[in-house]
Amino acid sequence: MRAAVFDSTSNAAPGAWLSIEEVPRPQPQPGEVLLKVIACGVCRTDLHIVERDLKPLQPRIIPGHQIVGEVIEGARATLPAGTLAGVSWIGGVDGDCWFCRHNMENLCDHPVFTGYSVNGGYAEFAAVRADFVNPLPAGLDPLHAAPLLCAGVIGFRSLRVAGVERGERVGLYGFGSSASLAIRVLQSWDCQVYVVTRGEYHRKAAASLGAAWVGDEDTKPPVALDRAITFAPAGKVVVDALSSLRKGGVVAINAIHLDQMPAFDYDRLLWGERQIRSVANMTRQDARDFLALVRDLNFRPAVVPFPLAEANRALEAVKNETADGSAVIVP
Repeated sequence: MRAAVFDSTSNAAPGAWLSIEEVPRPQPQPGEVLLKVIACGVCRTDLHIVERDLKPLQPRIIPGHQIVGEVIEGARATLPAGTLAGVSWIGGVDGDCWFCRHNMENLCDHPVFTGYSVNGGYAEFAAVRADFVNPLPAGLDPLHAAPLLCAGVIGFRSLRVAGVERGERVGLYGFGSSASLAIRVLQSWDCQVYVVTRGEYHRKAAASLGAAWVGDEDTKPPVALDRAITFAPAGKVVVDALSSLRKGGVVAINAIHLDQMPAFDYDRLLWGERQIRSVANMTRQDARDFLALVRDLNFRPAVVPFPLAEANRALEAVKNETADGSAVIVP
């Protein structure tokens, strides 16, 4: 099969991180299913992997963890052939560590990460654990479903980690794929959404989706926020969000990698029982709950398809924020 492969031992130039290769088609092991990949969303985490912001876990890996595919074989009782299914970042847990036993599988001590510790969806086929596969709601188009499987689910979890309640004032700092999906959830909860983001395109996108207020990275929302979620991988953005919170408010950091957090004034910004929380991965229940919400709200995110041969160009679009929607690879 054809696949886009990242070789962590090579010194490929930026923009040429992946090589398109013929590799053996995966053989599903007991407990796995084989998917024919229809679409695979491109996530900023994929960029962190190929740029080595995240330490390589394998010398060679097929990235991609927002996989939509058709079940070809395996697990016939629960996922019969022909089932349209989705796979996300968490591709498996040990089920036995303290965190798994306390309903916190997103913090598992021995997790499997799709497209990072095991091969992912920048390929024609993918073998994945059957118990981490989500059948997709009927009528959901595969191309538009792909960004929902990480950008959507992790954004949804970020709202939960931030403790968002119906009717609150919520700030979104950065407005890429994940934030553009989170705003839809917030609107369904009758929240007022305030967006701070660089780039005129993203500000226009936020305004078009009904944000109550939109500003650039040097501005501050006109009201004190109850909650804020940061999507940009920059420590300064966290401090900016913190400066806009009411007392008792929460900032949730939606980032797997963050540059250095600048020093800030505790008395002025954090005191008053304000909180900073990190968002780490997601659970299967997060995915199930979000996909149920997707079904009810009729989500259809804007996407930009790229053929597998142009996987590097898709990553560049994410890096440079040039795509008019979520980048999706179509093998």
